[in-house]
Amino acid sequence: MKYLVDTHIFLWWLNEEEQLKTSIKSILSDTDNIIYVSVVTAWEMSLKLRAKRKIKLKSTIEDCFQKAGFEILDIRLPHVLQLAKLQDVHKDPFDRMLIAQANVEEATLITGDEKIWKYDIPILRA
Repeated sequence: MKYLVDTHIFLWWLNEEEQLKTSIKSILSDTDNIIYVSVVTAWEMSLKLRAKRKIKLKSTIEDCFQKAGFEILDIRLPHVLQLAKLQDVHKDPFDRMLIAQANVEEATLITGDEKIWKYDIPILRA
């Protein structure tokens, strides 16, 4: 199966946070699954670091992406075009792009964000 991780899920995975459910850890560890992390996540992490918001990183963002071993999902034109088709449930531009990417890539979005759960896409609630 194909999965796309939300930014907080990516950070929980990197930092081996306890709040990441065992079932999700199993999915992320299963080499039969395709796990995507979007460049949107790197963008969001960069902005949060610059704004000195609390995110824990043991190394650079680039190193974090390499360490995770997930497939990096670039933003492509079909993702951007999908944004116009989304409901206005959630205003966060990073989350909206992740929703669009999951939709276009036919991937299940792994997230704990209840606003995202309202969208008509495959979601794995974290």
